[in-house]
Amino acid sequence: MAGTLDLFDDLPQEPERLAEGAWLLRGFALCDAAMLIDEIHRIANSSPFRHQVTPGGHSMSAAMTNCGGLGWVTDLQGYRYSVADPLTEHSWPEMPETFLQLAQRAAQAAEYHGFLPQSCLINRYETGARMSLHQDRDEQDLRAPIVSVSLGAPISFMFGGPKRADKPDRWKLEHGDVVVWGGASRLFYHGVAPLGKKADHPLTGAARYNLTFRKVY
Repeated sequence: MAGTLDLFDDLPQEPERLAEGAWLLRGFALCDAAMLIDEIHRIANSSPFRHQVTPGGHSMSAAMTNCGGLGWVTDLQGYRYSVADPLTEHSWPEMPETFLQLAQRAAQAAEYHGFLPQSCLINRYETGARMSLHQDRDEQDLRAPIVSVSLGAPISFMFGGPKRADKPDRWKLEHGDVVVWGGASRLFYHGVAPLGKKADHPLTGAARYNLTFRKVY
């Protein structure tokens, strides 16, 4: 990617390439982290965290909420995006400017220009919570990248390939780390291993938060 090294010059650490089109930007969100966590709490006051149910009837171990014009939801009727929170029947909270600017800076650093996310899914992981390998494929615009921000307790991130059977590599994600993937790796399978019993962070305790920014259409 021509010019990428110049964009990476100001990053806290050397970026790590996960796959073609996929980068781990360590510490990228550290300067904004405390403000991001405050915003998460504010959002959750309007649209509380909940354990959504998959179409197969299984309760997800990570608690979720959303902000932005669209929110990702799942229930017995399937996976989809909704303009309203099914729990409150109101619009999702507006995406904070700090969220938007961070997502755009991270996408730009990975040379995904003009990223304008319409949705931010917020996951809260507590002891034992995990996310099995999956693709982010409910979006109509697959040209846009995914920007994923880690806050709080560390967790093991799994990034595989285009097939579920592809063996994933594991990367330790810590507070302030950001992963950006798109292009050739946009539909790669990914997930996180269960959050350990000893997980801890001064700002979040035993919890880990993840912000996932997506352009839906």
